[in-house]
Amino acid sequence: MLQQVIDRFKRQRTNAFLQRTYNRRYAFVGMGQHSLTNLYPVLHYLGVPLKYICVTNTEKAALISRKYPGTEGTTDLDKVLADPEVGGVFVAASPKAHFTLAVKVLEAGKPLFIEKPPCLTLSELQTLAQTGGTAMVGVQKRYAPAVQILKKQLHKDKRNFPSLGGERGEAYELHYATGAYPEGDALTDLYIHPLDLAVHLFGPAELLAARLIGANSYVLMLEHRGGAVGTLHLSTAHSWTGASERLDVTTRRGTYRLRQLETLTFEAKQPTLLGIPMEKVRPAHRSIKFLYGRNNFTPTPTNNQLVSQGFYDELLCFTELCEGRRATNLSTPESLLPTFRLMERMSDI
Repeated sequence: MLQQVIDRFKRQRTNAFLQRTYNRRYAFVGMGQHSLTNLYPVLHYLGVPLKYICVTNTEKAALISRKYPGTEGTTDLDKVLADPEVGGVFVAASPKAHFTLAVKVLEAGKPLFIEKPPCLTLSELQTLAQTGGTAMVGVQKRYAPAVQILKKQLHKDKRNFPSLGGERGEAYELHYATGAYPEGDALTDLYIHPLDLAVHLFGPAELLAARLIGANSYVLMLEHRGGAVGTLHLSTAHSWTGASERLDVTTRRGTYRLRQLETLTFEAKQPTLLGIPMEKVRPAHRSIKFLYGRNNFTPTPTNNQLVSQGFYDELLCFTELCEGRRATNLSTPESLLPTFRLMERMSDI
């Protein structure tokens, strides 16, 4: 009896995966290391049918056709955009080319997934936001399971524990440290991620203070409309093998700790009596609740880093939108305007 229940559950899970099919075909513009490492594996797992892969090099286009039977490698973007069978276009090319490509895709009436940065300036982003059509920006941290859980928890805490007597909202510290980045602009290519994460969690922000340290490292202080105040340390003066990202959020209930998008924990505040910390009167054990954690023991899809980092959910969301199914676009061009306003302020430092 138990085995029958187990078999039925496994069969239902497999059937649910197989039933997600696609009525449209898709095109991908670009084939760099980021695409090969993070995007193509997800599309392959989902079974998204790519009709075209568009690149700038004819030799590479020929190799693509040989490598991926059923997919045409091409250098002719106009041909791709004129094909009525193409129901959506993924763009992950050089950041300098993103804006021009994005406008061309949207003006052709095709739904667009554009990797970050979607453009290089605030004015260009405003143009994208006004162009119309379905557009999603690849800021995958918004789709990461740990980030979605944290956002819901912060919203729930605000609703259940409103401020008293002018008490402010959350305070946070965000550290983002990598190695040197000589191949591009650290602000638009790297720091867009932690800045956008802060905006996504706490809302639009004003830059209260900023200090540029060296060529590419910043210490910032932000104040968000919702009342949160945060400090950010963004640096390329460390190491890629030891690259790290951590976020600590202190609320009225306690402290949330997010590490590398891999673990999310919550530690409740210790009680006080008339302002006296009771843990000094009677020592208490710390209680830490695990809200999310990637299990490295079993290589299931949910334990894959492409899922924990948000790539899986963002690409699934885009294809669901293209297929006319229910999905929520968390990263429209309009939603990135506050992030780009911050980056514009930082570029003037």
